Amino acid sequence: MTESTKALPATPSRPGPSRFVLRPSVREAIWGYVFVGPWLIGLLLFTAGPMIASFLMSLTDFDLLHADSVRFVGLDNYIQMANDPLVATSVIATFKFALITVPLTMLASLGFALLLNNRHLVGKGALRALVYMPIMIPLVAGTLVWSGFLNSQTGWLNDIIGAFGVEGPDWFNSEVWIYPALSLIGLWAIGNFMLINIAGLQAVPTELYEAARIDGAGAWTSLRRITIPLMSPILLYNLVICLIATFQYFTQVYTLTNGHGDPNNATLFINLELFREAFVFSKMGYGSAIAWLLFAIVLALTLLLFAFARKRVYYAGGDQ
Repeated sequence: MTESTKALPATPSRPGPSRFVLRPSVREAIWGYVFVGPWLIGLLLFTAGPMIASFLMSLTDFDLLHADSVRFVGLDNYIQMANDPLVATSVIATFKFALITVPLTMLASLGFALLLNNRHLVGKGALRALVYMPIMIPLVAGTLVWSGFLNSQTGWLNDIIGAFGVEGPDWFNSEVWIYPALSLIGLWAIGNFMLINIAGLQAVPTELYEAARIDGAGAWTSLRRITIPLMSPILLYNLVICLIATFQYFTQVYTLTNGHGDPNNATLFINLELFREAFVFSKMGYGSAIAWLLFAIVLALTLLLFAFARKRVYYAGGDQ
C-alpha cells in the first residue's frame, strides 16, 4: 500500500453553536405572559394608575380652576368629609335605595329566569330576547322614556292605577316614592342577571329533579332544596355585581334631577355627591376623598357578603 493510500487520522468535528433551550413549562409561562400582557398594561394604565393618582390627589387641595396652586393637606379632606352633612346624607340615601333595589332586582331576575327556563313555555326564545333588549337602549334615553311613563300628571302608570279607583303617587317629587320609582326603572334592565341565572339553572343536573319527584317533592321543595343551593355561587355573583352597580348609581338620577338630588336630597347618592364636588365645584381633591370612601364602603360590603356566604354557598367539588 502506498503512502498516499494510507488512512489519514480522523479530525475531530467542531461542535456547532450551542442553542439555549427553554423547558416546556418556562415556554408556556412566557407565552402566558405574552397573552396576558395587554390586559396587565391596561390594568396599570387605566385602573391601578388612576387609583394611585386619585389617592395622592385626595391628600391635596387640588382645584380644577387653580391647578397651579396645589398644596399637600394630608388627611384634611377626610376630616372635612367626616363632618360634612351632605356626605352623610348621600351615604344614607344610597343605603336606603340599595335596601329596596337590590332584593327587588335579585328576585325579579331569578323569577324571570325560572319562568323563561321552563321547557314547556312556548316562544321562550323570543321572550328572553324581549327581556334582554332594554340592555341595548342607552341609559339616558331609557330614563327619559320612564320619566314620561311615571309622570304624575300625564304618565301611563298613574292612568292605569287610576282606572282601578286608586290615585297614583307623585313618583319623582315624593321622598317616599322616589326609591320605588328608581327601582322600577332598574327592573327594565335586568336582562344580564336573567341570562346568568338561566345559565345557572341549566347547569343543575336534571337527575336531581327526577329523584326528588319520585320521592314526592313538589316544585317549591325542589326550588328550595335543589335549585337555590346549586345556584348559590351564581346568586352570590349577581348579588355582588348588583350591589356594586347600586353604589355606583349615577346616570339615571342625574338625568332625572339634573344633578340636584331632588326631592330634598333624597336622590343625592354618594356617586352624585362625588361628581358634584369634583366636577361642579371643581374640588378634585375633596372629590377624590369621597371616591375612596365609596371604594371602602363597597369593599367592606363585599367582604361581608363573602364572609356571610362562606358556609352558605355550595361549590361543586369543594368542601362546602
